[in-house]
Amino acid sequence: MNARKPTSPRVRGFTMVEILIVVAIVGILAAVGSGYWERYRQKALVAKAVTDIGAMAAAIKLHAEDARNLPDSLAEIGFGGKLDPWGRPYQYLNLATRRGNGIARKDKKLAPLNSDFDLYSMGKDGLTLAPLVPPASRDDVVRARDGRFIGLAADFDP
Repeated sequence: MNARKPTSPRVRGFTMVEILIVVAIVGILAAVGSGYWERYRQKALVAKAVTDIGAMAAAIKLHAEDARNLPDSLAEIGFGGKLDPWGRPYQYLNLATRRGNGIARKDKKLAPLNSDFDLYSMGKDGLTLAPLVPPASRDDVVRARDGRFIGLAADFDP
């Protein structure tokens, strides 16, 4: 019986250098991918806020048609405890009565964004100012032009 002997007495395997190269490549790919993932995640959160604001605005308008006036709070239309995707309450202000938990929003020329009501999320950082221009307001998700625009304050161009 002929037993085959390996042609080389050395057993092949991975060297430490090869393993370190693979780990470095995986680390680089993970670093690049995490940046893309975070951008995708933020876009998804903004899209959720846009959808929520659209639904709440529709409910506010239905309430206004039935009651012949805008609600003074989101609680009147069943959205009192509704939180934005970042875990903060949505901001609402009835511009006729100046009631609600929000502030009147303004564009870069300091003109009001809406004539009926303001409805917005304070965005990722949770900070906001009345005008949309300061950095604290750029990540807010706003309703403007009486509902013809809903999106990031940074994307709003009057």
